[in-house]
Amino acid sequence: MTPPKVRTNVLRVLQIAVALGLLVLLWHVADGAEAARRLAGADPLWLAAAFIALTLQTVLSALRWRLTAAQLGIEINKRTALREYYLSQIVNQALPGGVLGDAGRAVRARAQAGLMASGQAVVFERLAGQTAIFVVLAVAFLATLAVPGGLDWPRWLLVPVAALITGGTALVVVLWTTAHLVPGRVGRWLSMMGRPLVQALAAPEVRRWQIGLSLGTALSNIAAFCFCAWAIGSGFTVVAALALVPLILLTMLIPITISGWGLREGAAAALFPIAGATATEGLATSVAFGLIFLASVLPGFVLTGLSSAPSTMKS
Repeated sequence: MTPPKVRTNVLRVLQIAVALGLLVLLWHVADGAEAARRLAGADPLWLAAAFIALTLQTVLSALRWRLTAAQLGIEINKRTALREYYLSQIVNQALPGGVLGDAGRAVRARAQAGLMASGQAVVFERLAGQTAIFVVLAVAFLATLAVPGGLDWPRWLLVPVAALITGGTALVVVLWTTAHLVPGRVGRWLSMMGRPLVQALAAPEVRRWQIGLSLGTALSNIAAFCFCAWAIGSGFTVVAALALVPLILLTMLIPITISGWGLREGAAAALFPIAGATATEGLATSVAFGLIFLASVLPGFVLTGLSSAPSTMKS
């Protein structure tokens, strides 16, 4: 049998190869030379605005994790939460899948309530963020269909997006109905598993904070992408950003490259023309976003002091 470490290394090499392959392909089909010229002449003020927006989303995410953990019996002070979140982002940017840094957060926070609770806090916090992205996508998609002058969605994209929104909404309804109305073992199991989720994200004392923090992180990410588009001279609009950037960001969840590189750029190159921009602008914008995101996690090295976190996270 192949040792696990060897399999992991092979997988990592393959993911790097896929990312590089996609970027090389996009260089040829989306006029990479022009994209490079756009990047070289990018407006530093808009790039700085993107950096601030991505820093804000890190701070809001750390506060959301702290709030979620507190609901599950884990006390984390603000400085520790921010340091740990930066550390997880550094790891996620360097390794495939974008989740190993989050797993590290769960392990280091396990002392007070156990690994189950600390793992739930991390999973629920990430779920809240992805849910906010999904909600922004759904609202923007429906608005652009209903309001005259909205985006002209091509059929090849209209049907999948509508199916994604419908399927995601139906899944929530089915799970809720099964947990509350269906008797038997499955209903009881879902109800039991759902209790910590409701307590962490939807309890009356935290509901408004969770909604505000999650929408804040989603809109900060979308704003950063839009600022990068403006930095390279694209006419990308706010409406287009609200409708299309969530789709671009969701491709980063597919764990076949390093931190979504290649997939994100391909999605941007494919979707920007829907908003009247060019594939070249989409490529340049996505590369700028990726580089600014890398820069935005660098303060984490200062906070972590390149040392391991303490064994306790209590205030």
